[in-house]
Amino acid sequence: MVVPSSTRRRNAALLLLLLPPLLVLHLSEAAVGRRVIEVKGAPESVVWVVQLSDLHFSVHHPLRAAHFKTHVAPALSLVNPSLVLVTGDLTDGKSKDLLTMKLNEEEWVEYRDVMEDVARRSGLHKSLFYDLRGNHDNFGVNVEGGSLDFFSKYSINAELGRTGNINSVTLQAGERKHLFVGLDSTMSVSTRGPTNLFGHPTDQLLAELDSELSQWDSLTTRPVTKISFGHFPLSFSATSSSGKSLRDIFLKHSLSAYLCGHLHTRFGKNLKRHHQSSDRDSFLHNLFQLNIHQVPTLWDQNCSFGAPPYKEFWEWEMGDWRKSRAMRILAIDSGHVSYLDINFESGVKETIIVPTFPLDSRFMSAALSHHRYECQYMVPSSYETIRALVFSVSPIASVVARVYDSRDGDLSMVMEAHMTKHEGNASRGNFYSAVWNYRAFEDPSPDRYWLQIKAIDMAGKSSLTELRPFSINGLTAQVSWTWKEFSVMGCQWAGLYFPLFWSALCFMFSILLIPKALQTFLKKQYSYMRFATGKGIVGGIAWFLQELCNIPGLWFGILGYLFFLLLFPWLSGQIFSNGGMGYMTYKGWVVKDIHLGENHEFLGFPEVMVIVLPHLVTVVLPMILVCGALAAERGFHQHICSTAGKKKDDYGQEKKRSLKSDTPGIKRLVPAIGNRWLRKLLVVVCLAVCCKHFMNCRALMKAYEMNPFINFPGYSLSVPVLLAYAVYKTRSNDQLRH
Repeated sequence: MVVPSSTRRRNAALLLLLLPPLLVLHLSEAAVGRRVIEVKGAPESVVWVVQLSDLHFSVHHPLRAAHFKTHVAPALSLVNPSLVLVTGDLTDGKSKDLLTMKLNEEEWVEYRDVMEDVARRSGLHKSLFYDLRGNHDNFGVNVEGGSLDFFSKYSINAELGRTGNINSVTLQAGERKHLFVGLDSTMSVSTRGPTNLFGHPTDQLLAELDSELSQWDSLTTRPVTKISFGHFPLSFSATSSSGKSLRDIFLKHSLSAYLCGHLHTRFGKNLKRHHQSSDRDSFLHNLFQLNIHQVPTLWDQNCSFGAPPYKEFWEWEMGDWRKSRAMRILAIDSGHVSYLDINFESGVKETIIVPTFPLDSRFMSAALSHHRYECQYMVPSSYETIRALVFSVSPIASVVARVYDSRDGDLSMVMEAHMTKHEGNASRGNFYSAVWNYRAFEDPSPDRYWLQIKAIDMAGKSSLTELRPFSINGLTAQVSWTWKEFSVMGCQWAGLYFPLFWSALCFMFSILLIPKALQTFLKKQYSYMRFATGKGIVGGIAWFLQELCNIPGLWFGILGYLFFLLLFPWLSGQIFSNGGMGYMTYKGWVVKDIHLGENHEFLGFPEVMVIVLPHLVTVVLPMILVCGALAAERGFHQHICSTAGKKKDDYGQEKKRSLKSDTPGIKRLVPAIGNRWLRKLLVVVCLAVCCKHFMNCRALMKAYEMNPFINFPGYSLSVPVLLAYAVYKTRSNDQLRH
């Protein structure tokens, strides 16, 4: 058949019209790193990935990289994941004494070589590995892609051309899509540590993240499982210049989970947090979350079609490779997301069991699960079996699922079922299931029933999973943080910095100014005598604080130092690895980049809090209190000496015997007066404050290559000078107050 020339011309014109949009779409997808991977092989209903974080490869600790090669490569070969996510802090970037923080190219060469070796020995294609920056990978990098940005030179993402701060990959397994979006929120212009601690998502990054998470929303009617991964927990992520946050974007898309690192297991094992949108969000609620789960919101069980979706997501921090040798396997089974954290401290694991259903009601259940169950929206087939992935070096002989009932306080086994292996062509892993009557385990208690799975290999060696509670109803078992876990997961530190700073500063100003105002304007004079005659604790505090006002030089010196901290730069130093002197105020660093000729203001905000708040709380406030205590001790001593002198004059020499018999306390008091043991104790406290201050100064000298007499004399010398002056002014008893 001959196509008319007019038709050919119309087709050519149509192609020319469509080509630019298609080309733009292709380029935009390439720019942000979109990718779709067809997951082939059984089991089709399950995909799983591996997360590793905080490797901290260091020239001073070679075992970290050595163990990574010997343990992770065989583990990845055994697990055969569809993706490997490495969520930051790939290298350590610290000196042996941990005080100097800047990138070391030797560590990056080691990272590249180790990852190439692991990819080769595991049998996984390198394109399945996604790595991203952590704060340790960005110490002192003043420009992305510059000569000191070793991530852009040695990372897997850089090698494969994934240059954007957002990269997404979709795992297509059968008809289900599982979207993974990685984000790099490190500072674009980064300081050296310790003022490099937070993630800094920009408005542009948040817009790109929003776009990536919504890429399938209009293209499919089937639910898409959405997972995001990055380095920083949300408690250590700042807001953008417009006040938006990662949490806002994640809630908008109702992620299944956000995977992160950064904190390490030294803070605890329950570094998980459930986020949930609420119309009752208050100022305090935006700064604190007291437990892993928010106060439950009374959702309206609206089961009608078109009801607004639930806005919630899980945040799962995984620990670290640095000391814990941790690795996470995350599985998605028919939309149910679960994980297993394992460690290699005792060596390579020969058998790994990952339960995929039912979910752990403590760390994996969500409000949406309960809603779907109540409204009967869940897929019944996904509830009808207990399921688990089993990875083993040796062939598995049997797998058994056991359910325990804890209603009577003790665990009693109420079900034991042998699990059968799913057979299929080109199996990606061993998937086991056991049929059960799930409705028999419906219960209003989210932690009444507990699951454990046991696998026995051909050699007779058995492996057990940890007991985990589950709730068929989708209810959530409440778990409390320890105070350390709360401090790093439940506090929004970027939002807390200024309230804490101004609270501390106002408290210290009030200690100085209120007693002075009472003394100067209201003519109220508090003394030890008034306190001793029954004026109570308020009178005692007023006397204690007013004694400091009676040493004008010391009082004005401390007041001047507080104004110095508020109005002037604290210190100056090199904040980039290739130079660049800057000065630091409580608002951040101000620096001119000598290489780029650009001025940068308030870099390292709110990270400067790690310098500012400890200085105020552990040095300045103790200095004020100990100076006040020295002044009060002097006033007390003068009062006792004055009282003792008057009594001696009144009795006279001829009544010495009567004085001894009537006032026996004076004999004991006179040696105590001369000894002044309380003053000696306070001098020791002064030395302790100075010691703490000098340790802080030494750390800053090493971190930013500074001279204390040139780069920060006001910060470093004022505290010891004021303490020495306080000790000097309170030493003499010659002048007595009458």
